[in-house]
Amino acid sequence: MPSAIWTGSISFGLVAVPVRLVSATRSHDVRFHQLDPDTGSRIRYRRVAEASGEEVPHEQIKKGYEFSPGQYVTVEPDEMNALAPKATRAIDIEDFVDLSDIDPVYFEQPYYLVPDKDTVKPYRLLVDTMTDLEKVAVGRFVLRSKEHLVAIRPVEGVLCLEMMRYADEVIAPGDVEGVPGDDVEVNDRELKMAKQLVESLSAEFAPDKYHDEYREQLQELLEKKAKGEEIIVEPAAEETGEVVDLMAALEQSLARTKKARGETAKKAKKTAKKRRSA
Repeated sequence: MPSAIWTGSISFGLVAVPVRLVSATRSHDVRFHQLDPDTGSRIRYRRVAEASGEEVPHEQIKKGYEFSPGQYVTVEPDEMNALAPKATRAIDIEDFVDLSDIDPVYFEQPYYLVPDKDTVKPYRLLVDTMTDLEKVAVGRFVLRSKEHLVAIRPVEGVLCLEMMRYADEVIAPGDVEGVPGDDVEVNDRELKMAKQLVESLSAEFAPDKYHDEYREQLQELLEKKAKGEEIIVEPAAEETGEVVDLMAALEQSLARTKKARGETAKKAKKTAKKRRSA
């Protein structure tokens, strides 16, 4: 069980539900250090002033905001502290909304909210109520001197807190350049074929099916190198850049998908038959 990042309560109306905030994800990224090629020792970074070239101690460094090229205003710690939101021990719920009303682009980072041992009943009551009404709670709370907008939703009996982006942090689709407009037409035949391809690839979402193949291959490479095995690097295949006919590509993709799904179904039937006869 991951350790608590924050402890407090969910507050709505006069009801308060004590909870602990724990991470809902874990990172498996492969991290590298920078090394000196001659000695193999770690390379460290120093904070050096551009004008003097001298290293500046951490406690002497000031925060500066560049308001024009080369022009800065500095901010003192007490000025920053005066503006910091007051730390509280409550997630204040402002609204209950439908999950479908929140575009996933607003979600930033998930966490779980876990109840205290002595207050599981009000927690369960909130989970069941939100599940039955299909509602998501939207509110705010302060974590590490910053106020966060959050959405809380029930997931398999657990409350999942999603850190959210504010509206002015999200770029509207209409502001994205290069998106095709009404002047680009798709004919009925192309649309029908594309729908058939999507339907043939449709399945229930199974998260365990998907793997970070690059990370797995990288870890395998590192393990082999650590054992002293010889590594032979094959040259990467170059992209041809040829223009593909849209209808031909759709037809070939659909045929390939049907064949692959058919072979998968046959294998599944054979496996089931073997199990029954065993």
